Amino acid sequence: MNIIGPDTLVFGVDDIEGTTQFLLDYGLQDAGNGRFEALDGTGVVIAPKDEPSLPPALPSGNMLRKTIYGVADQATVAAIAAELGKDREVKTLADGSIEAVDDHGFTLGFQVTIRQPLDLPAETVNAPGAKPQRGANVVGVEKVASPKPRSLSHVVYFVPDFAKAEAFYAERLGFVTTDRFVGVGPFMRPAGTNDHHTIFFIQTPPHIQGCEHFTFHMGGPTDVMHAGTNMVNKGYQSFWGPGRHLFGSNWFWYFKSPLGCNMEYDADMDLHDDEWTAREAPPGADTSQAFLLQYREKWSPMGPPPGAKP
Repeated sequence: MNIIGPDTLVFGVDDIEGTTQFLLDYGLQDAGNGRFEALDGTGVVIAPKDEPSLPPALPSGNMLRKTIYGVADQATVAAIAAELGKDREVKTLADGSIEAVDDHGFTLGFQVTIRQPLDLPAETVNAPGAKPQRGANVVGVEKVASPKPRSLSHVVYFVPDFAKAEAFYAERLGFVTTDRFVGVGPFMRPAGTNDHHTIFFIQTPPHIQGCEHFTFHMGGPTDVMHAGTNMVNKGYQSFWGPGRHLFGSNWFWYFKSPLGCNMEYDADMDLHDDEWTAREAPPGADTSQAFLLQYREKWSPMGPPPGAKP
């Protein structure tokens, strides 16, 4: 099935005003009606948690209410409806999209993708022995920058049975496992993208089931560093990063969010096709990160300037 990846995540939240400010500070654009978008049109929708039009919350109370996947065409929507309709209710909505519930109770939507093609430069690197990517007199970084998220990358679910989740997404929706943490869960990609993963499952007790984190792709590692630094300077709590993962190779920086989950920036994710053989590793710091950088306040080897506060 030609599923491309997540188009939209829908949340029912406690604090609309605070969540709106967080999403704007993160770098998404306010598209109106509670929708906040990346540059390609993928994004997040928020509504009050008691909004009657939202799908029901999970028993855990997690704020994620729906994951909407973009697919290649309406024929793919119809094929998914036929497949899932074999053993569960599939709703057809007014906009032509469909809605169903997976084997763990997560509400899923499927629609012809809304993501728009992007034609933007990637971060460039000059290295001895290689032809310059950035020409003479073109600087690589500015003191102040406000990089924008480019595209919704992936979502991570806490689930009580990762094997059951993996089987559903593989057998019913055509996802492929690219790597896995033994005893924890798989990284998976759908057929319509070569991104290392658009979903990752983490085995947890049922009472915390829900969204653990989600992320948007940035233009490169410098964008991740700039965007994360901007968030720290605005007073938001860094959760993990900056650093670089091993599975997927993506640069990362996670922040605590008012969406009831963490929200990440990522960049430079590996691409895989059907020739790839999935790897396995035990979970832990040594297998989840190639390196981790620690954020510190600006400093100088000579010490603080005269008169500076300690």
